[in-house]
Amino acid sequence: MTATTAPSPSRSSKNEPRKSAGLTTWILASLVAGIVVGLGLSFIAPAGSAVNDILVENVFYVLGQWFIRLMQMIVVPLVFCSIVCGAASMSNPKLLGKVGAGTIVMYLCTTALAVIIAIALAQVMQPGVGLDMASIVRVDPTATTTDQTIAQMLINIVPTNIVAAMNGGTMLQIIFFALVLGFILGRLGSKVATVNRFFTQFNAVMMYMIGLILKVAPIGIFCLIARTFCNLGLDGIMPMVKFIATVYLGLFIQLLVVYMLLLFLFTRLNPFHFLKKMVPVMLFAFSTSSSNATIPLNMDTLEKKVGVDQRITSFTIPLGATINMDGTAIMQGVAVIFIAQAFGIDLSFAALATVVLTAVSASIGTAGVPGVGTIMLAMVFESVGLPAEGVAMIMGVDRILDMGRTAINVTGDAVVTTCIGKLAGMLNVSVFKGDEPLSLTEIEDEIAHAGEGDGGEMPVGYSDFTAHGEPTEIGESGNPDKYADLDIPR
Repeated sequence: MTATTAPSPSRSSKNEPRKSAGLTTWILASLVAGIVVGLGLSFIAPAGSAVNDILVENVFYVLGQWFIRLMQMIVVPLVFCSIVCGAASMSNPKLLGKVGAGTIVMYLCTTALAVIIAIALAQVMQPGVGLDMASIVRVDPTATTTDQTIAQMLINIVPTNIVAAMNGGTMLQIIFFALVLGFILGRLGSKVATVNRFFTQFNAVMMYMIGLILKVAPIGIFCLIARTFCNLGLDGIMPMVKFIATVYLGLFIQLLVVYMLLLFLFTRLNPFHFLKKMVPVMLFAFSTSSSNATIPLNMDTLEKKVGVDQRITSFTIPLGATINMDGTAIMQGVAVIFIAQAFGIDLSFAALATVVLTAVSASIGTAGVPGVGTIMLAMVFESVGLPAEGVAMIMGVDRILDMGRTAINVTGDAVVTTCIGKLAGMLNVSVFKGDEPLSLTEIEDEIAHAGEGDGGEMPVGYSDFTAHGEPTEIGESGNPDKYADLDIPR
């Protein structure tokens, strides 16, 4: 019986990347096709021609706007539910002890630093200069996002009316309320089991809806990109290349400067030796573009080759796959400046601070499933009044960026885990120093067998953290509360 059922998880885990790769391949193909068709139409169907008026400004425009509205439709409920669930799970006092608090603080600090580096780098590289999107989409930035002072920005974080905040899409206020609500739900535990279960299940509905929206993403991206390049012509190519190069430069700075400096300061270990040990993990993350799929290999490497105690890795690595989004934060920071420059929008210092706060706050509840990063990017854009049309351009090249940022995400998880292990006295330095770097054959073998064995049983989705009972007509029987062991405050 065991022999027949054991391969099932392995097959399903291997099938998941293929499904993701199929979708992202279609998205990348739609980007290329949109550029080719758009450039062709720019020569054979200039502005004012019948083809341009009917095909470009009606068919392409309407289909593209439908796709944008689908993304905007899901932003508020997705962000609200995912952050409530994330905050509720982290408000467990058993998780927020000495190790837990230090891990969370370090994760959020590295994410904030990643956004700041990305914004500064994009200001220097100016990837959006030369891409005149304002001639295609009319944008009237709101005064509340570009003209407010730092004091006003800080005051506006706290909502006076959460319903009005949701209606207006004021993301920082929504995030603030979701964090407070999630923390309270986690503290009350079994007293509010029904509410906890509602948000967990509604979050699952939002994840499913993302999957449905992503199925039509290739069509929407093709229409948006084709219309864009039909109006821009060849002038739109170089800025996209500069955007990709800027993101990868930011990823390398985060890896080689921030992470290696952090590792050396907290552990005094050799950063280059650490990188050699992490090569299999980084290659696996790069090839799969999945932080969740890399959890077993990352934990195994840290325990057996770096010397971090299993009690540390079993907490920090799954947590990091959920809340540590440094690579994604770099992409979002560069994307904000890229789109702002492309639309000719000047962002104030307060608006840039809003980007940092929004990106860091959103990372708490961002689920490790394909497509959520793009929806979160739409949320960041909305927080500073940038047009959602810019998301489609980023989404077209997202697969190229996703591989690099996933590798950075999982490496950041490993660095923070090693630092926490050292601070907690649960790092065996002799294991780190005694292990020789892997050969190329050993690296390939590690990647080929990643996820097999006990490590493959690590939770990778919301359902793995939720109690399940026997199915009934109205749901599941038994105690649905995943916080049953929490102490109820008196």
